[in-house]
Amino acid sequence: MVTPLGNSAGETWKNLLAGKSGVGPITRFDTTGFPVTIGAEVKDFDLAEWMDRKDVKKMDTFIHYALAAAKMAVEDARLTIDASNRNMVGVYVGSGIGGLPGIEFYHQALMEGGPRKVSPFFIPMVIINLASGQIAIHLGARGPNSCAVSACATGTHCIGDAYHMIRRGDADVMIAGGSESAMSDLTVAGFASARALSSRNDNPAAASRPFDRDRDGFVLGEGAGVVVLEEYETARKRGAFIYGEILGYGLTGDGFHITSPPEDAEGAVRCMEMAIRHSGLPKESIGHINAHATSTFADKLETLAIRTVFGDHAANIAVSGTKSMTGHLLGGAGGVETIFSLLALRDDMVPPTINLDNPDEGCDLDYVREGARPVRLQAVLKNSFGFGGTNASLVIGKAPVS
Repeated sequence: MVTPLGNSAGETWKNLLAGKSGVGPITRFDTTGFPVTIGAEVKDFDLAEWMDRKDVKKMDTFIHYALAAAKMAVEDARLTIDASNRNMVGVYVGSGIGGLPGIEFYHQALMEGGPRKVSPFFIPMVIINLASGQIAIHLGARGPNSCAVSACATGTHCIGDAYHMIRRGDADVMIAGGSESAMSDLTVAGFASARALSSRNDNPAAASRPFDRDRDGFVLGEGAGVVVLEEYETARKRGAFIYGEILGYGLTGDGFHITSPPEDAEGAVRCMEMAIRHSGLPKESIGHINAHATSTFADKLETLAIRTVFGDHAANIAVSGTKSMTGHLLGGAGGVETIFSLLALRDDMVPPTINLDNPDEGCDLDYVREGARPVRLQAVLKNSFGFGGTNASLVIGKAPVS
């Protein structure tokens, strides 16, 4: 992972469990005159650790993060990609927005200096599938190479789609997840114009507050989360450490509105139901949900959907709104939060929801308000929902015992 809480999975997880906020003043551009001046930026990221200087200029920042996270994941998996397996190792890493900051930069260069000021690398540095493309090139992976682009559900869709590719036999290993770095003046202006962002500029650490009655919008974040998915027997044979097992994947559409779910949240309900049905598990085996929980009005509808799906058991589920600490990484959120779900399974430890001082009416689940909590887990559910009414859910089980 590369996140506002750290530039590795270990650092991020430690800070998440500690309830630390990654939100602060925006430093990427001059926010003078902007109604929103806060964001959750990646900090102290060392490009030189992950790529040659000549490669840096060929990629926008979302690809930098994706490539770094992919290299971390492959190293953590102790996966060697060589002539013996490279045709069965694929990459499926997407982004919700892609290289918008690069587009802004080179449009300005064009307007001020003419066509000669536009880099020959401009197009491949900003298009979304080049996250997967650059990862495959750098790692020598020649299996399926593509990505999902589904707004804030991108990372979860990428992991779920990659799971299906392995089940179909198209690959033995898939490097999958999501990445985003859209911390630019145009992005912030656009979301602020739509009144989607929190304007709690005087108290950034308290700005992202899922399920709280005083929430006033999400906080823009950035980063990447990438996992190595592998066919079980292949992973077991080479002695890989297994964090968990994807058991079910749901994906649905609301067909309702470009940004708002329907009042009965039926698209989210069907999505979770599909993932649970495919998992073959009883609903009572789900002990933790990493919620989409963006710190917007839709938090209440996700709560309703969880109650609809789980009935009385909903009260027994520890629900975490981790965007309270990371902000909303848009297309990168699902990848990062899937890793949070895997680490929760590994450690039997559920991260908290911070800034939840006064739960909103209808937000009446166990949101782990008191701090990180030990919970004996069998399976977890990860939800992601995006603009356009797109929904994704994963059911992830405890790592199989060999």
